[in-house]
Amino acid sequence: MLMVDMTETREERVKKAKWYVVHTYSGYENKVKANIEKMVENRGKIDDIFEVIVPTEEYVESKSGTKKVKERKLFPGYVIVKMIINDESWYLVRNTRGVTGFVGPGSKPVPLTDKEVRALGVQEIVVSDIDLKIKDAIKVIAGPFESFIGTVESINAEKRKVKVYISMFGRETLVELDFDQIEKL
Repeated sequence: MLMVDMTETREERVKKAKWYVVHTYSGYENKVKANIEKMVENRGKIDDIFEVIVPTEEYVESKSGTKKVKERKLFPGYVIVKMIINDESWYLVRNTRGVTGFVGPGSKPVPLTDKEVRALGVQEIVVSDIDLKIKDAIKVIAGPFESFIGTVESINAEKRKVKVYISMFGRETLVELDFDQIEKL
């Protein structure tokens, strides 16, 4: 069993926590979310389970000329939990009414990768800022242009994207890349 390091602050524990997907009975997602949150509060597990989310999206429904903004679940039958896995936290979530189990092989939950978390829009992953200037030389380290060398044309720090000229088929081609797809040369 994992022992809790009492010298750690809550912020340090939140940084160590990972996102896990929990399978629920369809239609019980919000009830499971409320039950987990209530049990965390009642049992004092606020240092192990930090956030419970039911991913939803808004859409516009048109009925007889009137438009209404409605909300629907992105993944019916699933809830996403940010937690530190230990025997107690696993047991608490696993034995919540409406939960059928964690997503992962057997009884071992598999955390979502940072890329999956970003794709879900669940949490903004904060990555240290990149030390780049316009005209810097970079190497593409991921994606379809992997191992191409390029020159930075513009940087959008807010969206964490750069526009880079790479040489393709004898021509300079402007491509947009994420910060995590490049490294400075």
